[in-house]
Amino acid sequence: MGVLRPLTLVAGLALGTAASAHVSLQPATAGAGAYQVLRFGVGHGCDGQATTALRIEIPAGTSVARPQPKPGWTLSVERAGEAVTAIVWRGELPADQFDEFLILAKLPSGEGPLAFPAIQACGEAQTGWVEVLKDFR
Repeated sequence: MGVLRPLTLVAGLALGTAASAHVSLQPATAGAGAYQVLRFGVGHGCDGQATTALRIEIPAGTSVARPQPKPGWTLSVERAGEAVTAIVWRGELPADQFDEFLILAKLPSGEGPLAFPAIQACGEAQTGWVEVLKDFR
């Protein structure tokens, strides 16, 4: 495993009117080529509406991406051949509650940055966030 480096979050890419939504990524460090549990936290809904889906895009070079199922949510895994390209959870998380969505990933062996675009849906409204692993080694 390589040297652990800071994991930096960068939010952006707003796609809809639900600008008050937010998705964050934990932990703060990751090693290149390492297996890492990535925690995508949804802190609240969108302008008072419940979160109804979370889509996480998996960057190229990530050789393993296994989602943790959540009771009451459906789970779909999108692939291009053998590679996982996105993971989508669908369910309902009330606007005044929070939750975490976990993925076990084997990170690429090269150096970063590594972006995990996330789309939080609240009914028809969508907000995009780009969570970035920077300078992992």
